[in-house]
Amino acid sequence: MTKQDLLERLAKYFPQWFCSSSRFPESESGSLVIERLLRMEWDPISCTHVNQLLHMMHELGMTEGFFSYYFSSSPSPSPASQSNGTAVRSLEQLCSGLQHFFTDALLHSGGVRIAYERLAKKSHSQILELFAAKRFDPQAMAARGAVLPFHAIPPDDRYLIAELACKAYSPLAAGAELLIESVLLKAYQDHGVTKTKIKDLFADESPLAKSDPQTQMMLQFTTEEFAEETISSKQEIRDKVQIVAKRFAEARRRAILNTRLYLSIVNELDVYVATSMRKRSDFRDMARDTGRIFTQPSLKHLRLRYFDPTISAAEGHEDKGLIECLMVKCARALIYFAGESDSFGKDAEVSMALSQGKPVIILCPTTDKGEQRMKFFRDIHPLSRMIQMETGIPVGAMITNNPMVAAKLLERIFTNSMEYDLVQTDDGYLRLKERLTQSVVRLQTSDTMIRQSFLHYYRRDP
Repeated sequence: MTKQDLLERLAKYFPQWFCSSSRFPESESGSLVIERLLRMEWDPISCTHVNQLLHMMHELGMTEGFFSYYFSSSPSPSPASQSNGTAVRSLEQLCSGLQHFFTDALLHSGGVRIAYERLAKKSHSQILELFAAKRFDPQAMAARGAVLPFHAIPPDDRYLIAELACKAYSPLAAGAELLIESVLLKAYQDHGVTKTKIKDLFADESPLAKSDPQTQMMLQFTTEEFAEETISSKQEIRDKVQIVAKRFAEARRRAILNTRLYLSIVNELDVYVATSMRKRSDFRDMARDTGRIFTQPSLKHLRLRYFDPTISAAEGHEDKGLIECLMVKCARALIYFAGESDSFGKDAEVSMALSQGKPVIILCPTTDKGEQRMKFFRDIHPLSRMIQMETGIPVGAMITNNPMVAAKLLERIFTNSMEYDLVQTDDGYLRLKERLTQSVVRLQTSDTMIRQSFLHYYRRDP
């Protein structure tokens, strides 16, 4: 180990002391610190020496418990290893401990100095207890029994539980026509052509589209099954609508029952699945990808309780909003199936989960547009950088377009095996990136005034 090796490795964690432009290494205190660190390979550094070096640099010292927890050569330091004495014997061991601490600091405190001032005074057992409370218990999850079975809805019928379908296929009044039936019959009458395709009744140049674009959007979604078919009478319209209406009634009945089942396990909900489905194919794709993710062998043993929005409905849209807010609040993690365009409702659910500090995965489509959205979410979109409201800790989402990566992330989340890269960039920011997706999940700003404002005022009582 050379002096240059030492300075380059430590500059990642302490640029103010060890970067190439710092004058500290040439100062009297800096020379002493560096000289002592260079001897660690044949003269291991104890907690006492670490504290002496920190005190000469006007920094707070640490307990033997803190030193043992982060710098023991054992991957899982125990009270026994602490009593036998911990010492740092290599630059690799020192940097491994710093990496461990900096990761914990950004994950759970939002800043390195804040975390150090809180943890450096704690005993080994206190630190163990603190972090044990933050971990999931995969053994307890695996030991859970199965939930009551949900009512199956064919993937091709799942679009019928959407709010637009509910509006279209519900009767306007007792004994009255369905809304979609009434609208199509009037459009057919106004069209003035006996034989026509159903889609022509609400085409962009049709009177209906020009006078009522919202109704046009409803028809585009709810007539997809028979929009290409040709009709030549009002009765044919009624017949086609009634065939779908019967399936709608059964799908909606099952979806409402499923919502009751979801509410019965809301206290055990592990993953809330959010999505914006605008086409029938979106529901099919959602059913396919959800199945692929949650049936992975690496997840099946955890018996994950997850909310599938393609098989759930509520009596009214206001109730639906209340139910979904409750599920976001109760779930331990959220996965958002992002479409090719934004949706206020689902963006709001992602924001809610991030603001509660929950792990959030955003899964983008595997299309050119989806690739653009993935980069937008990961690198630009403010939605993927928020703060946990209770603590003020910056929180970021994990972005991918691969369902199998999403499954792997869920496995790592619930088995406490997440992997991170710590990145100190030229702009002075300290960023914690999730390793699989290289998404920023935590950060520490380089702006001193912002850091101090959060430190002094965020937790202040109103």
